[in-house]
Amino acid sequence: MGAETVKRTFSFVDLAGFTALTEAHGDLDAVDLLDRFVGLARESVSAGDELVKTIGDAVMLASPGPGAAVAALAGLWERCSETSGFLLPRAGAHHGPAISRDGDYLGATVNLAARVAAKASGLEVAELGSHRLRNVGVPVELFEIHFGVSEPSDVIDPVCRMRVEPERAAGSLCYEGQRFWFCSMPCVAAFAADPARYLISAGRKRV
Repeated sequence: MGAETVKRTFSFVDLAGFTALTEAHGDLDAVDLLDRFVGLARESVSAGDELVKTIGDAVMLASPGPGAAVAALAGLWERCSETSGFLLPRAGAHHGPAISRDGDYLGATVNLAARVAAKASGLEVAELGSHRLRNVGVPVELFEIHFGVSEPSDVIDPVCRMRVEPERAAGSLCYEGQRFWFCSMPCVAAFAADPARYLISAGRKRV
């Protein structure tokens, strides 16, 4: 199949905390969760959208325009948030021309979407300002979109980064005045052995 130039909105979506979950629960559990994630992504795309490929713990989507991309991402976020014991996704997207070839897409627009995804931290739109992205020559204005679905009431296991319902947690520990819940006893033991390690990895530093 020959190459052609098309315009699409490209999205990259990965799972926040996937590396931590793999380390805590092992490769088999991580692969199972990734298979479930790809299934949820397939359920979230509509006519005109494409699930182009998987890349590690990420999926690449192509949509006809920004509106369709936001709808697909919102659907995926909601499905993940409603799945018990699941990680939450983070995404980046960019619209523009790309080369379509053999079922894949190539070019600067695709590369920029991937770079934006790397900056993602979560339909309220917040301006994040101008950012320099790796291997992109000029600064790019970024915007953060908060989807109109409620945040889950679950808490995050600090070891594996999995969402945990406190009433169903395997255990909890109190450290420095804060209570933490865990999905399994191995995660309880890992945290008890070195709590500072997991607080720092989650963005909290000891003072």
